[in-house]
Amino acid sequence: MSQHVFKRAGFLAATVGVAGFLGAGVASAHVTANVYGPQPTKGGYAAIVFRVPSEEKDPVTTTKVVVDFKADYGIGSVRTKPLPGWTAAVTKSKLPAPITKDNGTQITEAVTAVTWTAQPGNELKAADYQEFSVSFGPLPSNVDQVEFPAHQSYSDGKVVDWNQPTPAGGEEPEHPAPVVKLAAKAAEGDDHAAMGANTAATTGEQTEAAAATSDSTARWLGGAGLLVGAVGLGVGAGATIRARKATAKSGGNS
Repeated sequence: MSQHVFKRAGFLAATVGVAGFLGAGVASAHVTANVYGPQPTKGGYAAIVFRVPSEEKDPVTTTKVVVDFKADYGIGSVRTKPLPGWTAAVTKSKLPAPITKDNGTQITEAVTAVTWTAQPGNELKAADYQEFSVSFGPLPSNVDQVEFPAHQSYSDGKVVDWNQPTPAGGEEPEHPAPVVKLAAKAAEGDDHAAMGANTAATTGEQTEAAAATSDSTARWLGGAGLLVGAVGLGVGAGATIRARKATAKSGGNS
């Protein structure tokens, strides 16, 4: 095959790769809710990170981010991770009717929003992004996913609403709302089995490591013993040779 064909194939591959990279960048350029750790379970607690890109051109910056928590989720507690240069405020609202959780707790006041505001000089610049970490719960147990409509305010007064639901199996809208899928609540026996499996795996790894260390130590000691023995034999042989030479010289003089 000619070098011309190879060069053309390489150019096409590079073009496809760049196009794919740019496409991925465009597709991911919206506010998302990311799970760092175990998938949240129904009725449990979640620790997620809202990733917010600033999409306007210089000198326009992102000055505020508001994330809505739907009241009917009945989320009673939210903790925010401190973020230098930004302040966080949690808004709670009185529910029209109490919501009873799986553990029997009644929620009469639920979290309905978290607002992050940039302090002067810490606004999010164009082409940058920021991550806002929260932990919250208890989650609802009657839904498969939770949505968090977000509102992004810019320094020029523009507000972008990320609140459009993504239809099941359908095309993603222009401004999709951040979504977190919920896993089924694990049975108590499954939790215990998982803990036992982890313990067994850890114990096995420790035993294997100890055996490997013991074997290495035994080999080192064995090698050292052989070395000492070899040195001893050398010293003994040298002494024997010197004694024979001394005896022979003494006999010749007599």
